[in-house]
Amino acid sequence: MGRGADDGGGVALTDQVRTAIGDRMRGMVGSTEIDLTRPDGDDGLFGPGSATWAVHGDFPSMLIGGTASLLMQMLHPGALAGVWDHSDFRRGMAGRLKRTAQFVTVTTYGSTEAAHAAIGRVRRIHARVVGTLPDGTPYAADDPALLTWVHAAEVDCFLRAHLAYRDPAMPMARQDAYIFEMAQIAHRLGAENVPTSRATLSRYLEAMRPALRVDHRTRDVARRLLDQPTGEMVGGPANALMLKASVDLLPVWAKRLHGWDAPAQARAGIGARWGAAGIGQVMRWALKP
Repeated sequence: MGRGADDGGGVALTDQVRTAIGDRMRGMVGSTEIDLTRPDGDDGLFGPGSATWAVHGDFPSMLIGGTASLLMQMLHPGALAGVWDHSDFRRGMAGRLKRTAQFVTVTTYGSTEAAHAAIGRVRRIHARVVGTLPDGTPYAADDPALLTWVHAAEVDCFLRAHLAYRDPAMPMARQDAYIFEMAQIAHRLGAENVPTSRATLSRYLEAMRPALRVDHRTRDVARRLLDQPTGEMVGGPANALMLKASVDLLPVWAKRLHGWDAPAQARAGIGARWGAAGIGQVMRWALKP
């Protein structure tokens, strides 16, 4: 009888740990704050069989890919200026990550009406984000070319993370389908000439490289993103590993621009990959229904 009681206590403790980890992750992205119900017959913008549902359905890889996408997006002077001039990043990056995660979640899994409403809200916000770069060049968040860059960096990093941490054998046709599906979000936001396949995405990113740069503001925003307090993400050593995995995920040229291509950092990236893979298994366990 004593042994049975111990077993029951162990199960209860395991459930408590699982619930605590799951609740923390849900709190990070605010998933309990949004309504994902869909009317009968409404699969939203993509639907259960879509490549987008598959890629966006893995929390660990999306966390890594989402952070990497912010590091990549800020290499563009216009994207950086929008964050520098109009966001609350100096008080912490958790809010930015949560808002991005909620937008991706609603447009992926929500009803068609909810997805369109979320896109409309972002367009209204973008219309107010305008300013001037340090060299005097005007910028606007709703500039179609800038929207295409932000979108391309995001889908590239999401897909990179999915291939690295969830499904390395994802067929190329399925990868193309993901990029094609996600292009409709970019178009609805006002982007133009959006890549619709792995090949066109690769060519686009290569063509954009001369327009990208790093200055003291880039380094400040990146530092704040990577030095988030423990409580703002997963917690403890896991937090550091997931952030290092995000840096490691970036294309070599992007790491070089940021100044993160030293041999020691490359070795740290290998360790982060192994560690993040293990943490990802724990996350999936904690979030399993």
